[in-house]
Amino acid sequence: MNRWNMLAVILLIVLVGGCGPANPGGQDDTYFRRADSLLQLLSLEEKAGQMTNIGLTALTQGPFWNDFDTLLLDTAKMRHLLLEYHVGSIQNKGIYPPSREEWHRLIKTLQQYVLENSRHQIPLLFGIDAVHGANYTAGSTLFPHQIALAASWNPEMARITGEITAYEMRASSQPWNYAPVLDVSMQPLWGRLFETFGEDTYMNKVMGNAFIEGQQGTSLSDTTSVAVCLKHFVGYGTPFTGKDRSPAYIPEHYLRQYYIEPFRTGIEQGAITVMLNSGSVNGIPGHADRYLITNVLKGELGLKGFVLSDWEDVGRLASMHNVAHDSKEAAKIAVMAGLDMSMVPYDASFARHIVELVTEGEIPMSRIDDAVRRILYVKFRLGLFERPWHDPSGYTEFGSDAFAEKSYRAALEGITLLKNQDELLPLKNRNTRILVTGPASDALTALNGPWSRTWAGDDPTYDDPGKKTILQAMQDVYGTGNVVHTPGTGYEGEVESEAILWAKAAGVDAILVCLGERPATEKPSDIDELDLPSNQLELVKRLHKSGKPIILATLQGRPRILRDIEPLAGAIFHAYWPGHEGGRALASLISGRENPSGKLPYTWPRYSGTLHTYQHKGSDKLDGEFGTEGFHPQWEFGHGLSYTNFTYSGLEVSADTLNTGEELVLRVNIRNTGPYNGKEVVQLYLRDLVASITPDDRKLIAFEKIHLASWESTTLEFTVKYEDLQFVDLNNQWIAERGDFELLVGGLPSDMLKSGFFYTGKTP
Repeated sequence: MNRWNMLAVILLIVLVGGCGPANPGGQDDTYFRRADSLLQLLSLEEKAGQMTNIGLTALTQGPFWNDFDTLLLDTAKMRHLLLEYHVGSIQNKGIYPPSREEWHRLIKTLQQYVLENSRHQIPLLFGIDAVHGANYTAGSTLFPHQIALAASWNPEMARITGEITAYEMRASSQPWNYAPVLDVSMQPLWGRLFETFGEDTYMNKVMGNAFIEGQQGTSLSDTTSVAVCLKHFVGYGTPFTGKDRSPAYIPEHYLRQYYIEPFRTGIEQGAITVMLNSGSVNGIPGHADRYLITNVLKGELGLKGFVLSDWEDVGRLASMHNVAHDSKEAAKIAVMAGLDMSMVPYDASFARHIVELVTEGEIPMSRIDDAVRRILYVKFRLGLFERPWHDPSGYTEFGSDAFAEKSYRAALEGITLLKNQDELLPLKNRNTRILVTGPASDALTALNGPWSRTWAGDDPTYDDPGKKTILQAMQDVYGTGNVVHTPGTGYEGEVESEAILWAKAAGVDAILVCLGERPATEKPSDIDELDLPSNQLELVKRLHKSGKPIILATLQGRPRILRDIEPLAGAIFHAYWPGHEGGRALASLISGRENPSGKLPYTWPRYSGTLHTYQHKGSDKLDGEFGTEGFHPQWEFGHGLSYTNFTYSGLEVSADTLNTGEELVLRVNIRNTGPYNGKEVVQLYLRDLVASITPDDRKLIAFEKIHLASWESTTLEFTVKYEDLQFVDLNNQWIAERGDFELLVGGLPSDMLKSGFFYTGKTP
């Protein structure tokens, strides 16, 4: 039976009435009925195959991490895994990034092989980590990482990133993205902090929803839309020790208040797949937690699609978490907890285990049918039965200058000016002579960070021609003759002598020092302290002795301790990992062609052992004299400077009391009182003055980014809702308590207007 005859049979069954529970919801109902109809025709072995996800290079010639110039498919491996074991999902790549044409060849060949040789012609579902652009496709647009998008405080930047990433993924015939990361991270030691939207729940909700909107568009079957996979449910981003894939200890009421909410709103936005936490929460591995997966994620949050494991994590229930004797028992535990698809990723062992466990009565067929129904539903939603691959020549904007300009704008809005003593910046004179130095000064890898052509992102072999490092971008602005360069030091290692450094600095007007950490993610990004390597600190100290003004730029995925060198710098930029256009964005900001507008999406600690976030409790403020000055980070969440000044006035709140279910309206005037046009992030926080559970110092409830010309003014309105007052109590219920609340509004955490109101607790 060919593919089209198969679809006709499915359609006939749908018309006469499919089996399975009804799923109200219009078009969703149609997709589920199609899934139910096809499910009836599958054997146990075919169902187990649909639940199995393998790596692409398990199907190619050579080793698993294929480092050949061309990925060549192996027919014997394809027959074994795709036909004998009916594997239904593939992900990842080899060492190098294939072109979109090569992706097309690979995926089309695999899809045709399944459609022409398998019994039911079910298309494969191909997934990949496209976390800041279609980063595993050569020549694609690389955007700032998520943390830099969060620093823009502009949801439109996240939406555009999602939209263009989806377009360029579909140009590579990739329909499923392992992004966005919705882990709220309050642990800066954790190396994957850069993949998140930061430490605030509301920020993660707003930016996450914008990214999902851009990725999924109005229909998942559109040729420019992809399905997202939210990760990593849940609590993964705040491990106790800061090490990746390690335990977190989060009381359930905090888990619900801070960590689950972005996943809730992401699913409401339309996300239909979710990846699980590789670590554990309160002693229960994420892949074994039936309560969180089945009761909360699928039940309370209403996930319609399927739940995916992370890389090899089902087996790790036995090898790492020690809650299973072997991989077979691990498969049973994970599936019974609610897992639907396992990223094995090397072989079909998971599929074999599923067949054996069902045959032995250890897993009921109803659980398997539920999992496969969800997987088929996603495949139908994506339109894979109708269009399992895409012609790359039809995507004419792929890697275009227009897309690069969008990446440039996103980098501009995220790069954050942390310090500008005595208005050292901008350096507007194009004849200014500048020494550019530091380990991140002349490397594209320092701009792009991890997940950039390669997993670690530290291999310059695959650098894109024509993209500018910071040094090259500074030369473009100030002229090659005015820009002197020396590396100074590496990420680690020896520092150039003072004699060499001073000789380089002798004829310049200013020094730009580009510091940071070597690109790395997951376990290789584990560190034991937040201090920058001593050689990088020493570089700044030696340059300071030259007497020339120093501009620091940090390129890294998390805040590293700058306490000892911060006083030595006149200006400091935090550039995060800003992507391909980050070099020219930073040069534009230094020169004053553009005005910085980024704000920190996390708290920047002053000491490695003092890691309180902005949501800190009152007791975190206690100092050595029992005063309340103990919360003293280097820079607060929401901090970020501009070359102009914004003045706030005229704060008004529509009422001084609020009842249950009601709303207040806050109005505030903002004027640009400085000499430059600029963008300002207006931040609104709520403070609960007294509560039955010690309240946070403040909670972000709204923000808006506005543009004002010099001396232009505007009035903004924010709505404060009853729901904004709520927190999760010890019974894990959202409640609001009668009492006094304070509203804080402004552009800098240290300088905000305040107003208060009383919540009556009464229903109008």
